[in-house]
Amino acid sequence: MGLTLPVLADRPSAPRPDSSVRKPSWLKVRAPGGQNYAQIRTMMRELDLHTVCEEARCPNIGECWEHKAATFMILGDVCTRNCTYCAVAHGTPESFDPVEPVRLAEAVARMGLQHVVITSVDRDDLPNGGAESFAGCITEIRKLLPETTVEVLIPDFKGSERALQIVMDARPDILNHNLETAERLYRLARPGGRYERALALLANARRMVPEGLTKSGMILGMGEEWDEVVGCMRDLRRSDVNILTLGQYLRPTSGHLPVARYYTPEEFAELHDVGMRLGFTHVQASPLTRSSYHAWEQARAAATKAD
Repeated sequence: MGLTLPVLADRPSAPRPDSSVRKPSWLKVRAPGGQNYAQIRTMMRELDLHTVCEEARCPNIGECWEHKAATFMILGDVCTRNCTYCAVAHGTPESFDPVEPVRLAEAVARMGLQHVVITSVDRDDLPNGGAESFAGCITEIRKLLPETTVEVLIPDFKGSERALQIVMDARPDILNHNLETAERLYRLARPGGRYERALALLANARRMVPEGLTKSGMILGMGEEWDEVVGCMRDLRRSDVNILTLGQYLRPTSGHLPVARYYTPEEFAELHDVGMRLGFTHVQASPLTRSSYHAWEQARAAATKAD
């Protein structure tokens, strides 16, 4: 989009610690529990809904659920792709459920949410990758709670602009698609995805709805170098992305991609500053940051700066 990006000084890559060392203290969180946690878990089972908080084993589930914040995962809990960093199950998904948006909107109303995040597994088996379900969720939520803002974290739809247009026509407040990692690591970590396809999707979303907000994120520690991270941030700004999230990769199981290094809180703070200098309206960067971590705060901050 012709954005002019500032020149940043190079920073040497930090030495990589042995991935077999214990998880650093700043990554340790309390086990989930509490009244709100139990109520939300029960409600999700009653309405036959899924959350990425559970399926992806998010370390922030206890904190977020106690604040009555959750990221809904639609289109089932089985993904058609097999990313080597992701804890979500892969295989053959169940059939498409056209009523799911109604149940999800009911859950949002029962929780009284002011900001909702909706994501999904990849559904390469569906003609539009499940885009209609995202649009349906946005529509049903606004019927019940017109003041609630809606953020969608979508798959790449195999690059289908038609599928993306279906979602954008429903006017989500934030369109999120995660870049996840450096281009060099895509074949290893995200074999079903394409780096340039992700960047094109984000640029197209801005073109389709210029006044909308776009968002992307990366998980660090899978083997990328510092300059590759900054390069990815530059590429996202060239796609005119507003909001950026950066967090630490945590290996879900021994069968997943090992952690190559742990970034320190100070390094995340430095990357936050780099992102702000590159022109993002909001950067959320910390070891425990995930796409929807404090998403309500990200949306409010970015919208205020965009006005």
